[in-house]
Amino acid sequence: MEMLSLIIPCYNEEQVLPILYEELKKVASEMKDNSFEFIFVNDGSRDNTLSVIKGFEDDSRVKYISFSRNFGKEAAILAGLDAAEGDYVAVMDADMQDPPSMLPEMIAAIKEQGADSAATRRISRTGEPPIRSFFANLFYKILNKTSGLNVMGGSRDFRLMKKEMVDAVRELPETDRFSKGLYEWVGFKTVWLEYKNVERAAGVTKWSFIKLFKYAVNGIVSFTTAPLKLATLLGILSVAAAAVWTVVDIVRATLYGSWIVGLDPVIIAVLAVGGIIMLLLGIIGQYLSHIFNEVKGRPEYIVKESNVYKK
Repeated sequence: MEMLSLIIPCYNEEQVLPILYEELKKVASEMKDNSFEFIFVNDGSRDNTLSVIKGFEDDSRVKYISFSRNFGKEAAILAGLDAAEGDYVAVMDADMQDPPSMLPEMIAAIKEQGADSAATRRISRTGEPPIRSFFANLFYKILNKTSGLNVMGGSRDFRLMKKEMVDAVRELPETDRFSKGLYEWVGFKTVWLEYKNVERAAGVTKWSFIKLFKYAVNGIVSFTTAPLKLATLLGILSVAAAAVWTVVDIVRATLYGSWIVGLDPVIIAVLAVGGIIMLLLGIIGQYLSHIFNEVKGRPEYIVKESNVYKK
């Protein structure tokens, strides 16, 4: 009998976890050809998330990993991948926006199409602010255009993988992880399953616009050096514009005997050049921060307590 490991990162999800657990038990009872382990990763929650998870421990399938603090969703996913022992491993959100009822379809898709992974993508963003949807779509276009990857627009973290693919993802040593990009980078055949957006079953989202923006920047910086090339181009254009402007002023002064009157052109030039310089420094700073994080070699997460054997 093949085992299916379910990894559920949790951050302040005490309200929705009982609902999710009941749904997981229901799906598992219907999938009689598979055994299960439910790996809940408590990512430094400040509410009673850990206590709720421990309340499920009478079920031998339930395992938990609790961090010493909040290390972020990517660290929680990695911890789950490190602990998973199943022949198939699935990552899913705790908020029920990743429907557990899709698991049988995902396994069937892998087996029938000879794939290594079954990934999901939303074909609608009902209930999501339009501005957020716009920037999400823009992010995927920029990432794919500059990195050479093919991260599907609307893709979710909800994904089922064979153990071989999981091992390949785990072997990647980087600290600033962007799993959606890593899944594409390691290769392997993936089939995509579509579904309409599902509202959160309880609680509130932990992803603010600022957090999503930082996550997007991390994804772009992790997989492409295009921003550095853009910085170089902007620098060249800035120098060229200054040279042209100087020549124009010299010609005007020669023909008309006077320079431009007033400070407006000077102020505009200073602001423009200053803005470009700050932009370039910001881009370079992003890459330096990634290098800084990588060379420190700190662990991606620290486990405070767990009922899982730590590999």
